[in-house]
Amino acid sequence: MAESVEAKFWSQSKGNKESKDITCQLCPHYCLIPVGAAGRCGVRTNIDGVLIASSYGKITSIALDPIEKKPLYEFYPGSKIVSIGSIGCNLHCPFCQNHTISMEYKNIKTDMLTPQSILEIAKQYIPDNNIGVAYTYNEPLIGFEFILDCFKLIRKAGLKNILVTNGYINKAPLEELLTCVDAMNIDIKGNTKRTYDIVGGTPEHVKSTIEASSRVCHVEVTTLVIPGENEDEIEGIAKWLAEIDSKIPYHLSGFFPRYKYKDQNPTPIETMYKLYDVAKKYLSNVYLGNM
Repeated sequence: MAESVEAKFWSQSKGNKESKDITCQLCPHYCLIPVGAAGRCGVRTNIDGVLIASSYGKITSIALDPIEKKPLYEFYPGSKIVSIGSIGCNLHCPFCQNHTISMEYKNIKTDMLTPQSILEIAKQYIPDNNIGVAYTYNEPLIGFEFILDCFKLIRKAGLKNILVTNGYINKAPLEELLTCVDAMNIDIKGNTKRTYDIVGGTPEHVKSTIEASSRVCHVEVTTLVIPGENEDEIEGIAKWLAEIDSKIPYHLSGFFPRYKYKDQNPTPIETMYKLYDVAKKYLSNVYLGNM
């Protein structure tokens, strides 16, 4: 299934007319991909001059979660959501809690599922207060074609579509997704180039996603507070969010040692409470998590 699904948002590279190199236009990396290789995300692959969505239908995780776990605290609180994850990510966070499926997934077992089967799973759990499907665990946006196909079926069935995402996507594909998204939790790593240099991105593109999405659907925002990395950026993020809407829910999550940061100390509780007070100066709905 995955090998036959052509990706959207790509073009033949300019220059040598005989070259089969292509440029992926899904996210701001604009990866130049030679034949046989994949982009930075690892799952958008150049097969003989055509960009293929090679993770289409590949599922690593399925769970029925409380919606608050996404975290979404102000979107159908108390409900459940079927959560699915795939493989790959277009940012490379050295502190990633799901690095085994986002970056080091070559030996991870995946199940092949169709959008229709995802819908049937979601419907199966409606009696358990399930309201739809959340695309999460790895970065869902890089599986654009699969989640869009799922979106359409889920929306037609009267259920909700939720994205838990790093927000690193270009405007045109985002606008297409927003026609079917009901809620998003968007992760902003920090407020400066310094912080995004660590993960391989820029804050401006994530901010653009937050602004555009908040005009169309329910949006909550999360920042993982990493000691020595981004505590001094929380106030700037909160102030900026308040300029959009002071009622946007903002989640501050405590860091615990993971992946390449496995030797770093967790976020002190007192730091979390201090930053809560800082964010509350600008935002009315601030939440602490992972403490």
